[in-house]
Amino acid sequence: MDNFFYQLTPEVVLQAIESSGLKPTGHCLALNSYENRVYDLKLDDGSHVVSKFYRPGRWNKEQILEEHAFLFQLQDDEIPICAPLHFNDGSTLQKTQGIYYAIWARTGGRAADELTDDKLQVMGRLLARIHNVGAAQEIEHRPTLTGETYGLEPLAFLKENRFLPAQLVHRYSDAVHEIVTIYDALSAEVPFHRIHGDCHFGNLLNGNEGLYVLDFDDFLNGPAVQDVWMLVPARDQEGLRQRNVFLDAYRMFREFDPTWVRLIEPLRSLRYIRYAGWIARRWDDPAFPAAFPHFGTESYWEEETNDLEDQVEFIHKHRDDLPSHLHRPEVEKEETEGLTNKDYFYDLDD
Repeated sequence: MDNFFYQLTPEVVLQAIESSGLKPTGHCLALNSYENRVYDLKLDDGSHVVSKFYRPGRWNKEQILEEHAFLFQLQDDEIPICAPLHFNDGSTLQKTQGIYYAIWARTGGRAADELTDDKLQVMGRLLARIHNVGAAQEIEHRPTLTGETYGLEPLAFLKENRFLPAQLVHRYSDAVHEIVTIYDALSAEVPFHRIHGDCHFGNLLNGNEGLYVLDFDDFLNGPAVQDVWMLVPARDQEGLRQRNVFLDAYRMFREFDPTWVRLIEPLRSLRYIRYAGWIARRWDDPAFPAAFPHFGTESYWEEETNDLEDQVEFIHKHRDDLPSHLHRPEVEKEETEGLTNKDYFYDLDD
């Protein structure tokens, strides 16, 4: 089935769409997507649709339909998102050769420009409304963003399949375990609900009526701050100012406890781990070695390990954000002023 997915052709795509009751003209343009296969199709009435063919084995039918249901709930609340279209039989999901697929109306627009304060405020209010809908119903089939799912499971895959160089296994593993411990401790009292999950700048679109939020493929159960930090990720002075502008607008529609920002750096770290694990899991897909030629080299893993260790150090540097039981013992500095060689070399002659 994987080979069939890797070798999807325009002919197969067009046949699938025709069998679902639509009438494509033959125009079939592959769009940029690594995880799924996505195509722009023109129909005989002149309209365009976007078809998504889901990667086999990632989400099951119930998990995909749960995403679709969430999108319809957002749409019903007049939140600017793209919900799937219904096929002639009333469903939003079809299957061909073991591969699920769905269609969306093509949304006109362009990539979002740099976020000005006005746009930060618009996006803050918009995300709060998305989270209000997300918190209104329990998730059933999608996963939860835990240290296990975003940290330990990717680590286990990397180790079991020998992606990590032998000399870095212990360092990388130690950093992952420490990050997971910190995240699980800090998130224990934080409410989780349905969130976008991958709400970065590239998933915003400037349409005729303003900002649209796209691609809920990573939709899951998690803390609200996951969506927040990915939209305003910088941690320098300007980044912190932008985050405050964003959160002030967010709080107009939904509560956001200021202590939740303590999760940002652990979440950033978990994203590093999960991203590396994602590429490793997809390495048999011919598109991935071509897209990530540096992946798997010793220099790649050295850099990844250093980045995780730097994250651990950064988190501990801001120890006020951590529960006391996670504090590292402070190393006492010995007084060195006035010491001479005799203090260091006991057998030095007078």
